[in-house]
Amino acid sequence: MTDRTVWRAMAGNPLRFLLSSWPWRSLLFLVVGYPLSAVWVTVVAGLAVAGTLTAPFVVGLVLLAMLPMSAVGYAAAERRRLRLLDPRPAPTPHRPPPRPGFRPWLGFRLRETATWRELGYALVSSLLSIVDIVVPFTVIVGSTVHASAPMLVGHGDRIMYGTVGSVDTEGEAWAVAAAAVAVFVLGLYAMTALAGARAALARALLVRPVEEELVEVRASRARMADAFEAERRRIERDLHDGAQQRLTGLIMMLGLAKLDAGDPALIEKARGEARAALAELRDLVRGIHPSVLTDRGLAAAVESLAERSAVPVDVDADLPVRPPESVESAAYFVIAEALANVAKHSGASRARVTLRTAGKALVAEVRDDGAGGADAAKGSGLQGLADRVAVHDGTLRVSSPPGGPTILRVEIPCAS
Repeated sequence: MTDRTVWRAMAGNPLRFLLSSWPWRSLLFLVVGYPLSAVWVTVVAGLAVAGTLTAPFVVGLVLLAMLPMSAVGYAAAERRRLRLLDPRPAPTPHRPPPRPGFRPWLGFRLRETATWRELGYALVSSLLSIVDIVVPFTVIVGSTVHASAPMLVGHGDRIMYGTVGSVDTEGEAWAVAAAAVAVFVLGLYAMTALAGARAALARALLVRPVEEELVEVRASRARMADAFEAERRRIERDLHDGAQQRLTGLIMMLGLAKLDAGDPALIEKARGEARAALAELRDLVRGIHPSVLTDRGLAAAVESLAERSAVPVDVDADLPVRPPESVESAAYFVIAEALANVAKHSGASRARVTLRTAGKALVAEVRDDGAGGADAAKGSGLQGLADRVAVHDGTLRVSSPPGGPTILRVEIPCAS
């Protein structure tokens, strides 16, 4: 949009361009950039001075480490400024840190290429912001002053241009005014071109490339397809090895009972097999989509999970309004898998599930007092949970240091 629509608007009908919003949006885009750069330079200078003076102490090292991190905030503001010229989404190139907390966040950001790319952009943009403010000031103020030449000369004033010459007559003044209008029109084109180039630079360095998003989407879809196929096979296996075998045995027992003229022992055994098959089918259906989730909502469904968990689970739910059904389902299955992992792998004696709404997002947190050490890279199923949440533009973060505790936090945007 920035590198095409702006140039197309400039190359089209000149009158339509001058009467459009493009010149004034470009002017606002350029003018807003200067105070942003000034604030960032001030913050950087303050961090540098404070960090240098306190370098022998830990706080000084933290302040110096925050120097490149200041560019992260500056880049976020620049992506918002980009909307003045480019309405396309401008997603951040940063990945969510694997664990919550300031130290993991800082370490993860300092290792990201995007952070240093943003720092380089901030340095270049701060220098270019001088041009951003000088060009509009020169165009607008200079054109306005020179366009008023007939009024000044008409009142007996004389306009001097140093040793070059002067404007003494009304004819000369009107010629200067006409030139000022022409310069103003050309200046509008110059401002728009400058703003378009600056916006293209910002998108190139600060916005996550579409190709990278597509690669991640394809990878996520492939993982989801594998997960769905594995789930389909599990359901097929459970039906074949469990309920189907029991129902087959039930049919055979009923046939034998009929041949034995209603043997009470066989009939009672058949009833037991029927009850077991019904229980297995209920468990299977509950694993696909529990009815309590549909009927009573996420909080009740999680409490039902907690009651069946092998590890004691405390549930703290505060959901004034039910989230959308798809969001509830995603959160439920993430919590169910997390509690299953707690029971199988953590060695925890107790777990806690917290459900909250934060703004327009559902926040679910599963905490246990187990041994910790959960890692998505080790095939613990966390990547599948992250993919399930990513379908709803949500995030999943895990903090699991050796020795515990393990904290799994899920945030899923949803309508309030």
